This record gives sequence, C-alpha cells and structure tokens, in this order.
Amino acid sequence: MRFLLTMTALAMAAQPLAAHPGEQHAPAAQPKTAPLSDKAAVQSVLSQYKAAIEKLDARGTERLFATDSAILETGGVEGNYANYLAHHLGPELSEFKSFHYSNYKIEVRFIGPVALATESYTYRIETKKGEVADRLGVATSVLRKIGGHWMILSMHNSARRPKAS
Repeated sequence: MRFLLTMTALAMAAQPLAAHPGEQHAPAAQPKTAPLSDKAAVQSVLSQYKAAIEKLDARGTERLFATDSAILETGGVEGNYANYLAHHLGPELSEFKSFHYSNYKIEVRFIGPVALATESYTYRIETKKGEVADRLGVATSVLRKIGGHWMILSMHNSARRPKAS
C-alpha cells in the first residue's frame, strides 16, 4: 500500500498541475533574495517547516505546500496540508511543551522537474502534561517548482521508538 501511495504521488508530481479557478499554488508574498540553487531551495523549504514545528507554531507554513498536497503520517492518509494542519498538526502542537529535532540528515535528488527529499532524524516531544516521547523519524517529500518556488506536493512521515540500549 505504501509503495502504491508513493508511486501515485510520484506520478502525480510528474504531471503538470491543473489550474483551478481562484486557486493559487504560489505563496502570496516572497522575500526578495538572491536565487538559491534548486537543492538549497528545497532544503530551505523543509528547514522552514522543521523550524516551525520546533517553535510549536505552524502559522504561515501553508505557503510551503501546494494546495492539493497529500500528507501521509505513520500509516494514515491525512488529506491535504490545510486539512492536516487544521485537524491534526495544529491541535497536536498546542498540546506540546517542546519539540526538538536532532541528528538531522537530508538527501535531495531530482527526477525531471521533481525533487525527492529523504530526511532522517531523532526527535523528542514533551507534552504540557509532562509526557515525553523520544523517536527515530523519517520523512519523504516530493516537491515541485510552482510559480517559481519549490513547494511540497507530498510528505510522508513515520517514526518508531528507538531500540533500548
């Protein structure tokens, strides 16, 4: 099933995005900076998302995702990013005291107009109730340049408990 979802996401990413009336894929406002290499630009998008999670404030992260994005998390299909933010990520972040990534590694490769990014990391979550979760995590993201900016089309995250030492 995961293979099928990943292949579907890749096939969708390779197709031109259909324009929908009134729909915007590009961020509303872009800072005026020198153009980055595509690899650095993709890494920057994912870094901005990671930084927002660590700040426990996902406001503005919608601009990093295509409107018709697909989010998959630990065996669940979460819908597009707007749905994921409203019904999963946003409420979850409000319950956390802290979220910290470490041992972060990223690999980015390009297949035609699509960037495939694989991230691996460990993370620690502390809830406001005092619960602590240490996890090993991975994420695979498919990005495409839309309106001149790299945006996430599909993101699949999964995590597991580290093996006891």
